[in-house]
Amino acid sequence: MERVECVVIGAGVVGIAVARALAQAGREVLVLEAAEGIGTETSSRNSEVIHAGIYYPRGSLMAQLCVQGKHMLYDFCRSRGVAHRNCGKLIVATDAAEAERLEAIRQGAAANGVEDLRLLTAAEARAMEPALACTAALVSPSTGIVDSHAYMLTLQGEAEAAGALFVFHSPVRGGHAAADGITLDVGGAEPMTLHASRVINAAGLHAPALARAIAGMPAGQVPTAYYAKGSYFTLAGRAPFSRLVYPVPVPGGLGVHLTIDLGGQARFGPDVEWIDTPEYAVDPARANSFYAAIRRYWPALPDGALQPGYAGVRPKIVPPGGGRQDFVVQGPEVHGLPGLINLFGIESPGLTAAIALAALVRDRAA
Repeated sequence: MERVECVVIGAGVVGIAVARALAQAGREVLVLEAAEGIGTETSSRNSEVIHAGIYYPRGSLMAQLCVQGKHMLYDFCRSRGVAHRNCGKLIVATDAAEAERLEAIRQGAAANGVEDLRLLTAAEARAMEPALACTAALVSPSTGIVDSHAYMLTLQGEAEAAGALFVFHSPVRGGHAAADGITLDVGGAEPMTLHASRVINAAGLHAPALARAIAGMPAGQVPTAYYAKGSYFTLAGRAPFSRLVYPVPVPGGLGVHLTIDLGGQARFGPDVEWIDTPEYAVDPARANSFYAAIRRYWPALPDGALQPGYAGVRPKIVPPGGGRQDFVVQGPEVHGLPGLINLFGIESPGLTAAIALAALVRDRAA
């Protein structure tokens, strides 16, 4: 049986960032990934937004790590030449009731340390984005977009330069706890057994199932996984907006918003569809509800302009209507297994928060 100091399970953006942080701290690091490459699930199926930290409950890990991570991500991209743009975002109200909620959103953001949000009149918002229809808006200057694949590749390169080893097609089937760490059963073409002093469960959608597969893990400390699918539709033709446009948030998500990629292509989504198992097919019929939602803030959207794009699945650990979710970083002080850190419910803003989250995990692993 081989022994290794640290094993990170999962090579999404958070797993890669954790591997980089541990390796740069001088740890021996092995990353095990079931798929054929990095970031094949949640990390590559999102809006690629650098979030400001607006919506999350005050004092939550989501709020803290998003605000920290935003600054760290911008610095990382600037210093490494990773493609990104600090384009800003408008949160738009389309009726009086929504307009009344904007001030509460601004105050909540300020409580999280995001103090640059500014209320706009409808005329001020239209002066920034002439195609927009709204009754009022908030502008978020620190929101942006990033090339998520280039970001992950750069993180991986720095992790490997510090000595981390990535092994793909290596699903972790289970394991068991020992006094000095965790023994893991690894499948694939060449199955193996590994013993690690530290194991970071960064398996995303599969993190709860993986935790349950480790003998000795208290069942009561493993949350139930719920899957909220979000479909995206792309816009035929060039985007009529230069900034991101978000409606006032809805339960379960941030509404059908408009984001722009670095090439200027507009995409709309995600919506919220609760499913039993992760799957990524986009039903063209879902566009019907998109048109109505989008035309609330962009009435000029032409018929037939939306094309099925892609879908992602949020790794929820609260059911529909079950309240606000937070990141869970769960160590031995909770579950009692030496050396194991579980990361549960790492949905948006995980891409933005990844470097800050990795630093937290590195320190906990110490």
